[in-house]
Amino acid sequence: MSHRTFIVMLAAAFTQGSAFAQMSHNHGSEASCATVELRCASKVTPAFSQDGTLWLAWMAGGQVSVARSSDEGRSFSSPVQVTQGTPNLDWGPDARPKIALDRRGGVAIAFSTFRDKAFNGEVFYSRSTDGGKTFAPPRPITGNAESQRFEAVGFDGEGNVFAAWLDKRNRVPVQQAGKKYDGAALFFASSRDGGETYTEAAMAVDNTCECCRLGLAFDPVGHPVIAFRNIFDGGIRDHAVVTFTDSKTPGEARRVSEDDWQIAACPHQGPSLSISPDGTYHVVWYTKGKVRKGLFYARSRDGGRTFSQPMPVGEPARNPSRPYVMVGPQGTQIVWKEFDGEKTSINLISSTDAGMTWSRPRVIATTADASDHPLLVSDGRRSYLSWMTKADGYRLQPIEGGS
Repeated sequence: MSHRTFIVMLAAAFTQGSAFAQMSHNHGSEASCATVELRCASKVTPAFSQDGTLWLAWMAGGQVSVARSSDEGRSFSSPVQVTQGTPNLDWGPDARPKIALDRRGGVAIAFSTFRDKAFNGEVFYSRSTDGGKTFAPPRPITGNAESQRFEAVGFDGEGNVFAAWLDKRNRVPVQQAGKKYDGAALFFASSRDGGETYTEAAMAVDNTCECCRLGLAFDPVGHPVIAFRNIFDGGIRDHAVVTFTDSKTPGEARRVSEDDWQIAACPHQGPSLSISPDGTYHVVWYTKGKVRKGLFYARSRDGGRTFSQPMPVGEPARNPSRPYVMVGPQGTQIVWKEFDGEKTSINLISSTDAGMTWSRPRVIATTADASDHPLLVSDGRRSYLSWMTKADGYRLQPIEGGS
């Protein structure tokens, strides 16, 4: 992707209400903020441990930091830096640090940096074995010198770490052979020691879109499932899922929807994936295809082999963007952004029947300034909106019932 193309797509992303940024009870952001504190964060990623502790990983002051809260985000421990020195952190619209927790209190972190001005990246990982007091020095997740970005990380049912990312190592040999190489490839690795070491990187799918976040979830038996924007024949950048039979064996990539979005550039809006205890896949995504435009939801009840007819999400006149789906204790929920020309709102719909029917949309949060993407997180008892805005700082907001 050229620098000019990246800037054009980035500008388009901002017009859709997807600005970088910063929200909370008492963790407000300041325009001139440049420290590693949470109030200065631009990207915040939440996770709950089994004991109900909220953990956050964020980008601020040019570093990745972690802190925890035992009172639902009203107060946090002092931040612990994962990175040191002057890393050139990946600041792309779909980039953010990732955090995953195991049952024994281990913390796995992954993030990416820019290698150069051409937006080639490098994925790093780190871990903590002392409850987040210290983190091991970050190490590259692969020794390959080409570009890696848009990592996803999680613990499977057996406590092993699974990581996936978009990787461009295949482009050089293809281009040297005088052929055209589109996009990147979906690569993965796993760790059986809590994230201390990872297996050799392996490829799941080649020729994927190179600049959109991945959706990672685990099916009821613990197999990884990844939703991603693929490049189909004719340069069509629609979404697909791949289900693994174990941590080393990816299955066939299967199409989620035929939107027919033919574009030779980067949308910078990846999908979100969540899986019900009964095995139902829930996927939300953004498209500007010939067949459909906007945000959509679909479900699969056969392990991702087929999907339901896409359901529109959001009000088209308000530029809906950044959808996120989660199966939680209160059913399945979807949040997304809309912009009415003056303020950005976070909207919510819920389903209590595995995605068959949905509640009416309702606004659950607003801001008149820049904001991060809305995320959902659960402590096993309740579901929460996790959102960072420039005006108000970090917010962990319980999602109340309603229709």
